[in-house]
Amino acid sequence: MTWHSVRRLVPLAAVALAAVAAAVLAVPLAVEVVAGRPSAVLEDVPGPDTGPVCPVDTRYVDEEPDGLRRDVLAAWRELLAAAEDDDIRLCLNDGKRSAGQQQAEFDEAVAKFGTPELAANYVLPPGKSNHVKGFAVDVQPYAAAEWVADNGEALGWCRRYDNEYWHFEYDPDYPRGCPDMLPNATGAG
Repeated sequence: MTWHSVRRLVPLAAVALAAVAAAVLAVPLAVEVVAGRPSAVLEDVPGPDTGPVCPVDTRYVDEEPDGLRRDVLAAWRELLAAAEDDDIRLCLNDGKRSAGQQQAEFDEAVAKFGTPELAANYVLPPGKSNHVKGFAVDVQPYAAAEWVADNGEALGWCRRYDNEYWHFEYDPDYPRGCPDMLPNATGAG
């Protein structure tokens, strides 16, 4: 290959490298919608598979809030700060999941409970899970979840299911009042 042909390839390689870098760097910003620019599909953005051990209860993990929508991430940080002001440590036992991660969780629940219908009382399939949509979190340990249930509404966090004391969802309208709790993830009693 001659120097002349290498010189022609360098700009092409630079453009290709820039496109790859932009795609990779855009993943955490997948929820930022800009007219005329494609973005990653939020449902495909994975969350962490695990995290370090929760320092206040070693039965749980405390994963990073990677993949949450930008507004949810800001609200999560505000919730953490408010809890810390009350000497409460929140552990993010489960946050954002990709559709694939949610499918694996659902399949595991089906194996455990025997049918998709029974499993859906605890784990929804990917198309229905708010973890996949990036605005649901599971908070542990129990005392931390109890604190969020008592204090989170003012910051936009509401507990959603009677059978999951740990599951909270964020909505900027929730400070006006949490919706009625559902019996479980399917809403069926």
